[in-house]
Amino acid sequence: MSKQNIILAGAPMDAGKHRQGCRMGPDAYRVAGLEQALSDLGHTVTDIGDTLPDQVDVPDDPHLFSLPDCVGWTQALSRTAQESARQGLPIFMGGDHALSMGTVTGMAAHARHIDRPLFVLWLDAHSDFHTPGSTASGNLHGTPVAYFTGQPGFQAFPPLTSPIPTDRVGMIGLRSVDPAERAALEDDHAMLADMRSIDENGIKAPLIVFLDKVSAANGILHVSLDVDFLDPSIAPAVGTTVPGGATEREAHLVMELLHESGLVCSLDLVELNPFLDERGRTAKLMVDLAASLMGRRIFDRPTRSF
Repeated sequence: MSKQNIILAGAPMDAGKHRQGCRMGPDAYRVAGLEQALSDLGHTVTDIGDTLPDQVDVPDDPHLFSLPDCVGWTQALSRTAQESARQGLPIFMGGDHALSMGTVTGMAAHARHIDRPLFVLWLDAHSDFHTPGSTASGNLHGTPVAYFTGQPGFQAFPPLTSPIPTDRVGMIGLRSVDPAERAALEDDHAMLADMRSIDENGIKAPLIVFLDKVSAANGILHVSLDVDFLDPSIAPAVGTTVPGGATEREAHLVMELLHESGLVCSLDLVELNPFLDERGRTAKLMVDLAASLMGRRIFDRPTRSF
């Protein structure tokens, strides 16, 4: 990956779930030194500030938490993604994972404009493949993959102009997936790598297979990194902790391999809840992972003190 024009876009979205705190995420990344870490690697970095949700005329749904806000965020972030992608490589600083409804659809529109297929790598403990009708909690941060792959039930949201076929989605780190979600994803040929398979075969093998598929299709890759991809012992600042996640070394390896592929066009950093952090350790780790994705080598990692 050559030197990039990186666009940092804040997405202080806290509408995808009941537990609040993710709205503080963008500023936590700023305080943790994301811009400096990337500029130290030789990239040009511009922070365009925080996106604000559109005002939309969508009625509340008693089953769904904050539906109008989620629709407004989706519209606004899709627009931000398209505008930022024309200037460089956007990094969306979230914010809960419902923000990907906007970032991925915006990047899909950009991919269609440049006539290349968009693939999505979902680094997450959860598959987020529920629909508004199937989510028991009513939290829409569990639905973005279903939305941008064109599943039914999203009538309140902007219609998709460029849905992502499910077989262009790769998921690594899964360990908390409802049986119905898993069956639907397997039927649609998504690439699924749960922590059992990673324990048995390593984290490199499924990632390389997926990257080879992107490259063979002349595709570009959007990466969506959820804090709960990581084990909560090293990344406690998330409201959806699931034991048994990726280690720090496994996560850095993923980022280093993504960098070497040269395929990444955009990045989500999601579900950071600074209210739950320990002296900023999760925010700093996410910044370090973003730096690895953008070219920091293992030799260059800073020594941390807490």
